[in-house]
Amino acid sequence: MRTLTRRTFGTAALALPLALAACGRSAVDSQEAATARGPISIWVSTNEQELAWGRAVCEAWNTEHEDEQVTLQEIPAGSSSEEAITAAIVAGTTPDLIFNISPAALPDWVRAGGLVDLTTFEGGRRHIEERGGTRARDYAEDEGKGGYYQLPWKSNPVMLMYNRKIFADAGLDAEEPGLDTFDQLLDASRRIVSSGAAGSAIWPSPTSDFYQPWSDFYPLYLAQTGGTRLIEDGSTTFDSPDGLAVARMWRSMYDEELAPREQSTDDAMTTGATAMQLAGPYAIATYKDAIDYGFMPVPTTEGIPAGKTITFADSKNVSLCSTSRNRLTAWDFLAFATDEEWDGKLLELTGQMPLRQDLASVYPDYFEKNPDYTSFADQADRVADVPYVSGGIEIWQRFRDAYSGAVIFGTDSVEQGLSDVAHQIDALIKE
Repeated sequence: MRTLTRRTFGTAALALPLALAACGRSAVDSQEAATARGPISIWVSTNEQELAWGRAVCEAWNTEHEDEQVTLQEIPAGSSSEEAITAAIVAGTTPDLIFNISPAALPDWVRAGGLVDLTTFEGGRRHIEERGGTRARDYAEDEGKGGYYQLPWKSNPVMLMYNRKIFADAGLDAEEPGLDTFDQLLDASRRIVSSGAAGSAIWPSPTSDFYQPWSDFYPLYLAQTGGTRLIEDGSTTFDSPDGLAVARMWRSMYDEELAPREQSTDDAMTTGATAMQLAGPYAIATYKDAIDYGFMPVPTTEGIPAGKTITFADSKNVSLCSTSRNRLTAWDFLAFATDEEWDGKLLELTGQMPLRQDLASVYPDYFEKNPDYTSFADQADRVADVPYVSGGIEIWQRFRDAYSGAVIFGTDSVEQGLSDVAHQIDALIKE
């Protein structure tokens, strides 16, 4: 299964405003920094493919900008990138740019004064919205009407990945599985397990980490609702017929022992211990030499057509930190690194989808040479992300804890579990 490095840090995030006030990080003159040029530093993920992209873009920039050199660093070690960024914001040791921003954590970093509004730069809003189209506004302040403290950079649209051999062994159509509805998914899962083709049909991680709903409940919920996020207009949305339908489907998976309640000790897809998982395009590089795989859109109750299915974006974005003293260089480099050429290099080196309009038509040569990624390019035009809300990490942790009890372990009813946590989260939002 996919190994994620995120870990919860809700308390640290919520403590940010006081922490920043205490350490007095006002040494940077924001007006002076806004027009200053000079050396900058950037952080990128420790992922080897992203590091390769980062080294290449920095080298290209540095060749042409002798007095505005960019230094690349990996995000410091920690239990998660979010935790490392939070610690750096508190200490005032952030770089100029971070190419690995989680939208779930960003509102608290904005509230803490750790990031800069990118629309304060000439052409900032135009670059972001021409590149990302109307979807870019999902990442702006004030419900899409305000500034941008993050440039929507790349996504990993979540789809349903399956092992063709296991499907064939279970007597399923390995080329056109037709698992468009929850009932079809459950029926196929029963056939997989009862036939002995695999010990489990699907194996989402059952751990309590705040981000785990993004790999089980949330992609199906977004598809089922046509893109309704967990929170909209200041209130939770999931204690609803659609939310209950998704949760009950997963509860059936666990109750019928089609999905294990324990964590896998190895990669269950590679070993053939499970037939399916929810995954993004990163999975292609992981499994291309290990299994014969296929991808399909996530299912819904009635089977929404593939061309209309919305799924979870699983995006990572770019932010400019308020510790930056040479912000004009930082903005120019950010615009350079997210132009059409370097978005193409990102796609080529990582297989992740730049959050750019009409990927398939912008990069036809890439998708002709790499047809396995075509379905993700198509799906990338129909994605939604986490809600833009302060305290997002704590909110997701509350949801995960309730979901685990009601859906995975069955210690509560699905109806009661969703109702109780909806009231808890609504109270948190009002605070």
